[in-house]
Amino acid sequence: MKLGRIDYLNCYPFYYHMLEKEPLRGVTVYPALPSELNRMMAKKELDMSPVSAAAYADIKQDALLLPDFCISSTGLVKSVILASRFPIEDLGGKALGLTSASRTSVVLLRIILKKFYGVEPVYRAAGPRPSLKDFEAALLIGDDAMTEEIDKAPYRYDLGELWLKKTGLPVVFAVFSVTKAAAGSDPSGVRAVVDSYRASLRCLAEEKQALAAKAALKYPGVTRDINDYLDTLRYEFTDDRKAALKYYFSAASELGLLKEVNALEFVNL
Repeated sequence: MKLGRIDYLNCYPFYYHMLEKEPLRGVTVYPALPSELNRMMAKKELDMSPVSAAAYADIKQDALLLPDFCISSTGLVKSVILASRFPIEDLGGKALGLTSASRTSVVLLRIILKKFYGVEPVYRAAGPRPSLKDFEAALLIGDDAMTEEIDKAPYRYDLGELWLKKTGLPVVFAVFSVTKAAAGSDPSGVRAVVDSYRASLRCLAEEKQALAAKAALKYPGVTRDINDYLDTLRYEFTDDRKAALKYYFSAASELGLLKEVNALEFVNL
């Protein structure tokens, strides 16, 4: 089993049990940025992995979703930030650097700016850590959005918070996928990973301080309070979050930003 892992603090709680307590036999874990995991799942180089929610639009023919898990927030997320030299209403025509680390947040930002603010910046593809030194505004995600450098930006906008204000909905930033081939050929392996995820989330609930301490060692660049950040995130893929994700796909498709997604297809465990 080839298993991807988003190498950000926000995903670490899912892997705490298998990394720190009980490794899974026959499972090789590949840590990487979301964009790399998206690519590997599309190329069928992984059997299972969390991916950017937006990436599901591209892999849905060959992949299924785990029905119980996601990485999401209702409102403030703290790790998906638009940093800007100008107010958001004034970004029309301004150079905006887009992180290459993930896709969900890039599409989310473009929906927000077009649909709710009626502005069209000049979008520039950038590396995983675009800077205001190079652009008039920059979208950063994950650990790169939780540093002291971000605090220096004249204007900072949390995309989870903006989305809730404009739509009343949570944001699903990442989903957990498994190839249809792996689901058919190795159902016991899929269940073992799912069971490990569940054990990890129990650890988050029952021994959060120990988990947070390990996370701090793995992600020393994060300057935010890790306990507070973990309290912000929501990991259960509830019905309301599934509905919110469908709305996101609908809005993205309407603007030509993603392929149409008519339904979410889940693995039967």
